[in-house]
Amino acid sequence: MRTLIPERAMAILRAVRFRAALTTGGALLSLGACQDRGAAEATAPMAEETMAAAPSPSPATPTRVRGNAPVGATVGLPFVHDITQGGATFSGGQEPVTYRATFLPGANGLSLVGNRLVGTPLAAGQLRAVVQLRDAAGRTAADTITVVAFDAGLTEPSLPAAAYAYSDARVPLPAHIRGAAPGVPAGVVAGDNTPAGNLITDAGATLGRVLFHDRRLSANDRVSCASCHQQRFGFSDTARLSRGFAGAPTARHSMALANARIYPNGRFFWDERAPTLEAQVLLPIQDAGEMGMTLDGLLTKLRLTPYYAPLFAAAFGSNEITADRVSRALAQFVRALVPTASRFDQAFAGGGAPNFAAVFTPEEQLGEQLFRGRAGCARCHGQATQVAVAAVNNGLDAAPADAGAGQGRFKVPSLRNVAIRAPYMHDGRFRTLEEVVAFYDSGVQAGAGTDPRLLQGPGGTPIRLGLSAAERAALVAFLRTLTDDTFLADPRLADPFAGR
Repeated sequence: MRTLIPERAMAILRAVRFRAALTTGGALLSLGACQDRGAAEATAPMAEETMAAAPSPSPATPTRVRGNAPVGATVGLPFVHDITQGGATFSGGQEPVTYRATFLPGANGLSLVGNRLVGTPLAAGQLRAVVQLRDAAGRTAADTITVVAFDAGLTEPSLPAAAYAYSDARVPLPAHIRGAAPGVPAGVVAGDNTPAGNLITDAGATLGRVLFHDRRLSANDRVSCASCHQQRFGFSDTARLSRGFAGAPTARHSMALANARIYPNGRFFWDERAPTLEAQVLLPIQDAGEMGMTLDGLLTKLRLTPYYAPLFAAAFGSNEITADRVSRALAQFVRALVPTASRFDQAFAGGGAPNFAAVFTPEEQLGEQLFRGRAGCARCHGQATQVAVAAVNNGLDAAPADAGAGQGRFKVPSLRNVAIRAPYMHDGRFRTLEEVVAFYDSGVQAGAGTDPRLLQGPGGTPIRLGLSAAERAALVAFLRTLTDDTFLADPRLADPFAGR
């Protein structure tokens, strides 16, 4: 029996444990085998033992850490964007990694080269680039990047250093426009549909003016609200049907917007489908034929446009851009469209009853008397703003093809600036005021929904006015006195995007 000195015994035991660890299944070598080898090992110098390094852990699964914010580009100009944001978009993944992109609805001149979106946008619009990282182990992570390509011809608004006045405090409406009785406070307007939470402010209407005239509110930067509602035409259009962002005709004629504020039931569109002006102003933007946007797409574009943040901050106290704030600003601007300086208005300059004889020709005076009297126009176009209080069926057709608000009823716009904004009616069927007067004189048709005021008793035949040629001409002459040239050129309401 060989006796091992303690130091060598300890060395042998260490070797046994090391070899046992390498044995498949973890079985220990027998102590006898260790002892048989022990003598030989004891006679040789013990080699220094080194533990094999533990295998490196696999890299973590790739993960998106910080998504890409929407980015802007300009049609016709080179575009480059690092989808990794300098390494901040993704973490993890085993090298090497590769990237690929899918463009929705199309690439619009862009491609993915390495980790960069590059190219030259071909047309204005928005796309989504769905980018995918794939690592050496086949694992993936993805992010979606919105790219907004703006038209190269867009400009910035030119606004005065001191804001224009729009609020009732700075631009009080005349008493005859307000329809106010003696002693009624100056801020009270008969038939006013302004909600208490969205009173007109200078900063709010300024923002609304910019939004109203900005072509960025359409999908391809080609049309704005003002494209169909032009100031020089009384915020209407002289085309029978206006053209949307892609050139398709609108469903109805563009209604004049003057005195939109003064409509007591507060509903909008020809068919009155919008319950408020705040609701109405967002719908053409989202209409597939008119402006072609989504609200999310609209907000993305506005947030990428530098001049909007300070305008929203001035109007609402912070630079947050929301759909609610867009609607409120647009509604404020539209409610500011109140003409007050026509020749008709001048007759009220002395206060009290109007003095038409001081400003009208004899023919115009006759027309005004017919309007209020035998012709019956004022029964619908009441007040000094010539607005109605509800939608009516005015007997255009015995069986209307367009039901409007029901049974052929349509909203009745104010007659202000009516002489410069032909054609007329919801479908633009009449090309001149003379045609309109002739229709009411002898062309009204009886139908199930025809307004009783146009019939000779309930269920009766249509009223025939029997106007002479001179009387019809006098009515047209009076309607021309409602033109407000100051309103049609008011810089507060004009397009702020100079040079386009």
